Amino acid sequence: MKKQRVVVAMSGGVDSSVTAALLKEQGYEVIGMTMQIRDYSTFAAENDDSFGPCCLLDDVYDARRVAEQLDIPFYVVNFEEDFKREVINRFCDEYFAGRTPNPCVLCNQILKFDLLLRKARELEADFMATGHYAMIDKEGDRYRLRKGLDHAKDQSYFLFTLTQEQLAQTLFPLGQMSKDEVRRHAARFNLRVAEKAESQDICFVPDGDYVRFLEEERGAGQLDGEIVHISGKVLGRHRGVYRYTVGQRKGLGIGWTEPLFVIALDVAKKQVIVGEKQHLSRKELQIDGCHWHIPEPTQTLNTHCRIRYRHHEVPAQVEPLPGKRARVVFIEPQKGITPGQAAVFYQGDTVVGGGWIQ
Repeated sequence: MKKQRVVVAMSGGVDSSVTAALLKEQGYEVIGMTMQIRDYSTFAAENDDSFGPCCLLDDVYDARRVAEQLDIPFYVVNFEEDFKREVINRFCDEYFAGRTPNPCVLCNQILKFDLLLRKARELEADFMATGHYAMIDKEGDRYRLRKGLDHAKDQSYFLFTLTQEQLAQTLFPLGQMSKDEVRRHAARFNLRVAEKAESQDICFVPDGDYVRFLEEERGAGQLDGEIVHISGKVLGRHRGVYRYTVGQRKGLGIGWTEPLFVIALDVAKKQVIVGEKQHLSRKELQIDGCHWHIPEPTQTLNTHCRIRYRHHEVPAQVEPLPGKRARVVFIEPQKGITPGQAAVFYQGDTVVGGGWIQ
């Protein structure tokens, strides 16, 4: 019987390396594939220590060495232009429009599960696999995206845009494991990346200084303006709306009788709106670009909603609106609702949909 062929998206990290090793052990014909998303020569003059694991050419080498160790074919695909256009440019656009983007969702949506999956199909693969901590199963004629069993590592939030066709062709072998179990497997396979550290930052801003990155990409000074209390009183000046995000408290550089937080950003007026803690809470929000994992609802839906990756989802009602939009009403007001982030809806441990906060 012919083996099923699977392309594994290999980043050079422990998760994707173990994914490849497990699938080979399970009898699949495994092909490793790594996305080159940056021109690594631009980092040549920098101190390597200032760059996190995702942006080093070493990651490509690590992926290749693991593939050699596993004796599987390995390819590097150049997605530099796509990454620049679809992820980096949109990241900058969002910040300069007064929103706080989540580039990891876009990278998964466009690069991994569109472009890379197409490459897998070109190789006549039956599946593509990644090291995400999430699960896929089938109920009736529909595929379901579910939380990873280890909720501390669950990455289903980043995957809400996956379509039924993509879910049908995707494997998440780590979905029922903890990180400790994955590292034990890495040691069992004697993988060279078994003890490799995880990257915690945005891969193209590995030093965490996103302000420096934005100003290098777009320039400084064009969005300088006033810091304004919610009452209308001008409290000071700022050096760029993009330096702030809703809910931020530190770094405002202004004095007040009570702690102040960023409540909103007004790009048209170049204003950072601040206020006391009580002004952070909102009972509802609107999203656009809705993706549904269930038949698109026509009536209000009871769900639990997560408004950012590290937010614990809370009860909410979702009212579908025309044009792939929806209104989300929380049972209890929520703090720090941030335009540009994803709102993802769950019923139990199953993702039912999501969209982008406006």
